[in-house]
Amino acid sequence: MMIKEENTVDVRPFAFAMSLIEGKWNMYILFWLWKREVMRYGELKRELGKITHKMLSTQLKHLENNNLIVRKEYPQVPPKVEYFLSPKGLTLMPVLESLCAWGKEHTTDKQQEETAAPSSQEKGTRFS
Repeated sequence: MMIKEENTVDVRPFAFAMSLIEGKWNMYILFWLWKREVMRYGELKRELGKITHKMLSTQLKHLENNNLIVRKEYPQVPPKVEYFLSPKGLTLMPVLESLCAWGKEHTTDKQQEETAAPSSQEKGTRFS
């Protein structure tokens, strides 16, 4: 059986989008920046809980290099750095909203407790 050319699927746009957000922590980082708007490194670390400093630093650089977040450094002592969503990152928020709505619609309270976010297992925080 031959596949007609018009039935081919271009997976490249999907693969590109996934390459920007793949990994255990990237969507959580984007989620918290969406909810809090501006966060410092320590605030992100607290919300994410069990993430290592190296992993958080790596993921923040990945998101910054892909223009999804902005890192703003203030020239002061002690150093102050803030992170927030870039205009490009903000265009991903409808995707996060859809994921949150889908999760809310398809989970029970018990399932939400069992599948809590990495930091929420310690603090009782819920995503919504």
